[in-house]
Amino acid sequence: MPRYKLTIEYDGTPFRGWQIQADGASVQGALTEAVRRFSGESVHVQGAGRTDAGVHATGQVAHIELSKVWKPDTVRDAMNAHLRPHPVAVLAVEEAADDFHARFSAIGRRYVYRIITRRADLALERDRAWKMPRPLDARAMQLGANRLIGRHDFTTFRAADCQALSPVKTLDRLEVESRDHGLGGAELLVHAAARSFLHHQVRSMVGTLVKVGEGVWTPEDVGAALEARERARCGPMAPSAGLYLAEVLY
Repeated sequence: MPRYKLTIEYDGTPFRGWQIQADGASVQGALTEAVRRFSGESVHVQGAGRTDAGVHATGQVAHIELSKVWKPDTVRDAMNAHLRPHPVAVLAVEEAADDFHARFSAIGRRYVYRIITRRADLALERDRAWKMPRPLDARAMQLGANRLIGRHDFTTFRAADCQALSPVKTLDRLEVESRDHGLGGAELLVHAAARSFLHHQVRSMVGTLVKVGEGVWTPEDVGAALEARERARCGPMAPSAGLYLAEVLY
């Protein structure tokens, strides 16, 4: 059966997450229905990662198998026509090898977390970034982030219901980038890259780094929390609205 690789972006705000849910809308469900409506086939849309409710994507990857051969551009355009009005778009479709798997063939994933610091509420960026009312010390946050880069036991930054077999992961990148956001505000982008992540790991790390940016924690406190291997030692988890699955590498 022909296999197709899909590159997808979506606004996660109205969804219960990527995975099909019995009691609410999901990104996977919207894509599955779009395929059914244009092809008549009920397929399993396999994603590279299961994003949580409210989490966005600019570079999610999935694959599907269809019984009929279609031109990739036809698949893209037909799916997009049937995805409306959901805030989901198929950016590209490529023919894939029979052994390609969106999840298991991936060699890396990159997330971006957006924080906007300003007093005024967010109007255009609501549900797309974490608004903080006070400036954050990006340099101190980076010093804290440096304590987390590398291969570690990330139990402290792991959700209690995480199903990963091991809490040990290798964090290849954790970088805090600061940009001017106009009218005295700033935008901080936290870039995180690894082969794979634990459930809630990125949001837990970002929430902890914000404590450093506020001056409540020191960078050394981040290292101590990591070494404790206790969920209770983690800072507050950052909201889902600021998180984006930006890229999946193969």
